[in-house]
Amino acid sequence: MWRHRQIFGAVLCGVMIVTVIALFVVPVRYFATGSVIVAEQEPSNSNASAAWAAKIGDPADVESQLLIVKSPRIMRLALDAPGVREAAIQDCFARSTIGSTCEKAKEDTGALVDYIAANYSIGGAGRSRVINISYTSPIAEVAQKMANALTNAFLDDQRVTGSNSKELAASYLWKEAKDLDAELRDADAKIQAFRRNKGLARGQQAPIWSERLTSISQQLANAENARAEAAARLQEIKSNQARAIDSPAAQSNRSISDLKQQLTVVTAQLANQSNSLGPRHPSIRALEQEQAAIRDRINSEVASIIASAQKAYDSSDALVKSLTKQMDAAKAEVGSATSDEATIESLARNTEIKRAQYADLYRRASELETERRVLIGNTRLVSLAELPMKPFFPKKIPFIAAGATLGLLLASFAAFFGDSIRLDGLPRMRLPPRRNPEIEPVAAAPIVVPVAASAAPPVESSAPIDTPSPLRPASVPAGATSELSVVTGAPILAHLPAIRRDSSESAIGAILSAQSGAALARSLSKARENNHYQDALRDLATNLLTPAGGKVRKRILVASPSTAEGKTFLTLSLAHHLAAAGRSVLVMECDLGAPKFEAALGLRSSLGLQGVLRGEITSRESVVSSGVPNLDAIPAGPVPASTELLMRKSFADVLQWADIYDVVLVDAPSPGIQTDIGVLAKHVDGVLLCMRSGRSSIGQAVATSSAIRAAGGALIGIAITMVPDAGPMRTASATSDAYAGAT
Repeated sequence: MWRHRQIFGAVLCGVMIVTVIALFVVPVRYFATGSVIVAEQEPSNSNASAAWAAKIGDPADVESQLLIVKSPRIMRLALDAPGVREAAIQDCFARSTIGSTCEKAKEDTGALVDYIAANYSIGGAGRSRVINISYTSPIAEVAQKMANALTNAFLDDQRVTGSNSKELAASYLWKEAKDLDAELRDADAKIQAFRRNKGLARGQQAPIWSERLTSISQQLANAENARAEAAARLQEIKSNQARAIDSPAAQSNRSISDLKQQLTVVTAQLANQSNSLGPRHPSIRALEQEQAAIRDRINSEVASIIASAQKAYDSSDALVKSLTKQMDAAKAEVGSATSDEATIESLARNTEIKRAQYADLYRRASELETERRVLIGNTRLVSLAELPMKPFFPKKIPFIAAGATLGLLLASFAAFFGDSIRLDGLPRMRLPPRRNPEIEPVAAAPIVVPVAASAAPPVESSAPIDTPSPLRPASVPAGATSELSVVTGAPILAHLPAIRRDSSESAIGAILSAQSGAALARSLSKARENNHYQDALRDLATNLLTPAGGKVRKRILVASPSTAEGKTFLTLSLAHHLAAAGRSVLVMECDLGAPKFEAALGLRSSLGLQGVLRGEITSRESVVSSGVPNLDAIPAGPVPASTELLMRKSFADVLQWADIYDVVLVDAPSPGIQTDIGVLAKHVDGVLLCMRSGRSSIGQAVATSSAIRAAGGALIGIAITMVPDAGPMRTASATSDAYAGAT
């Protein structure tokens, strides 16, 4: 932005001037708003129905009311109010609308409705049940009158519609209630007549037949119990005639008890007398006769008891048989009466249902009648529109703030993308271009003292540039004397020209798609057809692959100090060039956060390097053929991933396995994660630093080169990318000044 501050200031000032002019030119608009609230419970209806309760707060009900307010019918009702039609015509002419349209609206109500509908703004107030009815007009009085006219028309329509509907509903309910009342009277008369005909009288607690059946059932149960007891007593006595005297029935008899006591006394006297008197003694004989008489009386009493028990059993049995017959007769009577009672219950149930319906209809009809008499409608006025004293549009502060915001956005856009869209028309800042040895003589290579990147401050220098010359041996790249070479301690190996975009592609489209895989694929195709670019690649490949110190470089890391330096594009284009030259090449994508290889090379989907680092696949399984002879690739993976995977030990194994290829080109992670670049740099034979002409910063280059050396890596050199077309007579001082500005 600082480099393009003139563009920034010019765009910002231009937008602000247009904003101020528009503030005075744009027509003034007044905004008047009236409010109503819908779906409120009527004051007369304290017991609202379930449907009404569900309607309160229902967004669908508010939406339906909004549609009613916006309907042409309500608009026509608003126009019928006194003075509203004239106000609408006045508003039409005040907006400087075509005169013929306003003249037509005077006669055609439909056209006038369409006109005012476009100026109304009707909507809900947040999540509440309030509807705001607003009108915009150049005349404040017209805005107020039109807003209030539609508000009043809507309220009146709701009141009239609700009153008519309630009156019709109440009339219908009264008619139904009257019919039900007549049916109820008929049903009650039929039930009473049926009871009389069938003799279905009721006792104290239940129908007479029911109480009679209950009584007979109880008597029969008691008789059966008595018979069972008499049978048990009789059986007990008859079971042992010899010991009948010992039975409970005999022992409970008072006479037998007295006789047994007398027998005991006589038996005792007889025993005493037998000890002193002979068996024929008169006393003995008298006692024996008395003993026999007592026993005869006891046997007579026992026989009497047996006869009594038999008689009791016979009596109970006769009673049971009699009650059983009565029970059978009562059951037959009950069966007939039950059928009659079921008929009566069915009639009574239908009558009760109708009676409940009658009560509900009567209650509802009474409520509707009451509501109709005190109805104010389910829509209530919140406030009418007030006369607007200040214009709604334009407001000075928000208008100027919006203009300033737009100006800042446009100015920032112009400043950031000035290099791409050439808004300033000035030459862009460039890194030193390659010199033409046929036009400019090659300066003698001075002695270059390598400077530690971490300690070398940015130096403003105008030293001449010494570029590679075809007269020198390829194994000895020319020492770079430019400021970039001095501060980084690395030679500039190549200047790669920019690949022009399609003339049909817009500048904005090129900017937005510059980092996509599809854009890389198109650019790679053009790079293979560009002779100047291929010549630069040939020089770069020669300098990279020339043995240094007797060691052949096979694994080369391509890195950049910042984003959008052309790192990935250079990696792929160099790989294509080396593969076309007959070398077996493997390109490896380590930019796990923004993978592009699959789209750029048209590769099939693979787990890629992510799968290897996670241990899901082997290094050999991760290799994908690019379809270009001698060129294979290991893409980053199908989805972006964290670069922390590169810290794993398995990455060194991948590089060691890749030694089967002549050249391995590693695309470094996106700049900003210097630890990752350092980790990769110590596992490769050298690092090629990629810097973009007119954009790269010397400070970032110093930081990156310092990180590479600190990690134990070797910086081979620097490749200048995207060098624009320029004449061969560019001076070194201009280039140095450009670098100073970039820093």
